Parts: sequence; structure tokens; C-alpha cells
Amino acid sequence: MLKRSQKNDRYGRQAINITLRQLRIFEAVARLGSISRAAAEVHLTQPAVSMQVKQLEDQLGLQLLEQVGKRMCLTKAGEELVVHAGRISAQMIDLGAAMEQFRDVDRGFIRISVLSTANYFLPRLIANFTETHPGVRISLEVANREAVLEALAENTTDLAITGQPPETTNVKSQYFMDNPLVIIASPSHPLAKLDYVRLRRLETETLVLRESGSGTRASIERYFNSHGTVYRAGCEFSTNEAIKQAVQAGLGLGVVPVQTIELELETKRLVVLPVEGFPVIRQWFIVHRSDKRLSAAAQAFLSLLLTQDRKSEGVAK
Repeated sequence: MLKRSQKNDRYGRQAINITLRQLRIFEAVARLGSISRAAAEVHLTQPAVSMQVKQLEDQLGLQLLEQVGKRMCLTKAGEELVVHAGRISAQMIDLGAAMEQFRDVDRGFIRISVLSTANYFLPRLIANFTETHPGVRISLEVANREAVLEALAENTTDLAITGQPPETTNVKSQYFMDNPLVIIASPSHPLAKLDYVRLRRLETETLVLRESGSGTRASIERYFNSHGTVYRAGCEFSTNEAIKQAVQAGLGLGVVPVQTIELELETKRLVVLPVEGFPVIRQWFIVHRSDKRLSAAAQAFLSLLLTQDRKSEGVAK
């Protein structure tokens, strides 16, 4: 039977004497569902991980894990502990950021989560920043919108870049750059020879598009609907790279951010069609939690983004 140590704090309350290390190890076991995989992640032996979990259970006086067949499952107490372990981890990250703000701007670590499209221009900005702040390390996570917003919610990122800010009150969003959408075609496409293409002309063309729910798809649907125009949807893809390849292969016209096709325009593998009303301008936003203390380095990087030329650098023809 598990027994809990009966130590009290100075107010007479029973104290819980567990360590951050124990919480990190238990979180890894719970997340990975395996002692062996958790041991590999935290760089300990399997017996060492098992011992830490056993000590944690003894100190709490509760069973946290149970074996169900061949699976290791969390008990109700284990599920509750994982929730609190996540909160404590986020608080420790916030504490680190709070201490970081007192350090020099040329030191520190910045975590940035971005949508895949932003990865086309952000490395250049990061290179500019690290050239003047060589002591700052930057971790860049490229993910879909759901994962980026989850990183914000869980406080596992300092800054996020997205085309559509979350509709919550606990974040601060600031516009810093335009994100023009253009219609692209293969150079051999008949429309590529025209100097001007009316929007209704596209009703007879197949459009290769991003998946439903993406920001690009939503913007194009709103634009066509507002002009009383329909379009014929062809293949759907989850990346701009796939759309570019499909258009080059002759599967139809595509709609992509102009920032994603610089190389293809230079090598003349794709052309931008001069379609009525295009480019459709979306915007890029830099987002962070309003309750988060940004380090001096993160503040400096945020300032760099906000001083960028906010308008498009132009659409190549």
C-alpha cells in the first residue's frame, strides 16, 4: 500500500515534496506511454525512470500508473497530475523569460512558431537579427495553424506568426507585413500570353487550391463570392509546394502567396497571371500571449519585425 510522507509546512498544511525532475520524467512517461521511450527521451536508464515514478507515487500516496493488458495507462490521479505538471512547466518557462528580461539583449533564447508559408521569408529576417545579435539562439517551429495556436495556448512558444490571429482576449496581435495572394499558371497555359485576365474568365478554368479551412482558401472564397463569381475547384493540397508542382504539371491554375514563388518566377517555371483584382492582400501578424513577459531578445526581434517594410515588395510579372 502506498504511504504518503506526513510532512507539514509552517502553516500546518501537508507539504508535497516532489521535484521538477520527477514531474518532467512522469510527464514523459505519460505522454509516450512507455517507460523505455521516456527513458530514452530523458537520457536515463529504464530502472532509473521506474524508480523516479515509484518515488513520486510514494510521496503522493497515490497510484499514478496502471497496467491494462500490455498497455500502460494513467489512473485518474495520474491524469490530474499530468495537467498540473503542464501548468508548472509553463510557469517555469515564464519564470525563465522573466529572468531573461534582466539580461543583455544580445543573450538569450527565442522560440518562434510559424505557419509554413512564413518560412519562405522568416529565415532572412532571422539572419538579419542574428547578425547584430550573435549571442541569441532562435528555435523555429514550422507547423499548421492549429499547432501554432496550441503552442501559444500552452505557453511553449514566445512568438507566433500567423495570417489570422486567434479570436481570444489573452493574446496580443500586431500586423507587420502584407501577404499578397496571386494566381499562377504554367508558362505554356493560354492565359499566360494575355496582358489582362477578367475574373469571370476563370470560371471556365480549374483552380488547384489549398485544403478547406486554410486561410488562403478562405480568402479566395470570400473574394470570388464578393464579386459574384464562381470557380471550378480541382485538386486540393495541404502545402503550397504541392500546388506549385501541380500547376507546373498542367493540373490547372493555382492560388498561392507571392512570397512562395520567387525561385519559380526567376527560373520561368511559373508565371503570375494579371487577373482582375489580384493580388488579393492578406496580412501577417506577430502574436504573443498578453500575460507573457518577453525577454529582451524576444522584444528586440519583435521590434525588428514591426519595422519591416509593411507593403509587398511587388509582384513579378
